Amino acid sequence: MNDLYTLCFASPVGNIEIKGTDQDIKSVSFMEEERTSGNSLPDVLLQCKQELEEYFAGTLKVFEVALNPDGTDFQKTVWAELLKIGFGNTLSYMAIAKKLNNPGAVRAVGLANGKNPIGVIIPCHRVIGEDGSLTGYAGGLWRKKWLLEHEGNTSGKAPTLF
Repeated sequence: MNDLYTLCFASPVGNIEIKGTDQDIKSVSFMEEERTSGNSLPDVLLQCKQELEEYFAGTLKVFEVALNPDGTDFQKTVWAELLKIGFGNTLSYMAIAKKLNNPGAVRAVGLANGKNPIGVIIPCHRVIGEDGSLTGYAGGLWRKKWLLEHEGNTSGKAPTLF
């Protein structure tokens, strides 16, 4: 097994902790407390931080860093669908379930969305209720609102449901 490295930094939506190996990112999460990072970090963690900083600055809309989240096959399928939601757009849980050819899996999609270990980059914040409401977000609804408004402001349009 590869060593796991940690990089922490401050962002406009609070402290972020990135965990990854020499090759890929395993998690990106919000932290309430500030932490320090290790000294010698793999390039992939530095790339991830750089891409997140560019995202928050409004200059990056598509992440390229290598991802490898741990999860079930179903969760990984849902997360792959999340990666297809374009910057500044939103989808409902039902729409994702339909894209998976399983409209009865709305709750399972919601649970998989909530277990997403790579926040912001795998854009679970772009998933909203069928009625357009902001529903649960592991990082807090205020962060979800901030991220959606940031993307809407940066793209020059309000987030849309399709």
